Amino acid sequence: QAKYLAQIILVGAQVVGRAFMRALRQEFAASRAAADARGRSERPQSAAASRIIGISLQEAQQILNVSSLNPEEIQKNYDHLFKVNDKSVGGSFYLQSKVVRAKERLDEELRIQAKGDKEKGRKAET
Repeated sequence: QAKYLAQIILVGAQVVGRAFMRALRQEFAASRAAADARGRSERPQSAAASRIIGISLQEAQQILNVSSLNPEEIQKNYDHLFKVNDKSVGGSFYLQSKVVRAKERLDEELRIQAKGDKEKGRKAET
């Protein structure tokens, strides 16, 4: 009787273990596919800037609460958020540094776009 019960428990554990491993593999594959899709959606220079600065373009836009790459809007929101998060007025140094990193990332993206526009202009002339 106990022998059969032990076998049932063993088989049940194996089934659950296999199902868990299959689900884990599927989750890893989905995660890898999503990461690959994100990497393909960004231009190579933009993806490199995301890796160097440490945050993506989308995350930087969310932090500074901007929907487009408008330099005036970026600067206005940056100034406000930097001042609000100043430690001397009870703000958070961590949040302030996030705001700085977001501004750096958006400035880098603006520089990349300007460079791309300049190259397109040269190609159109020739």
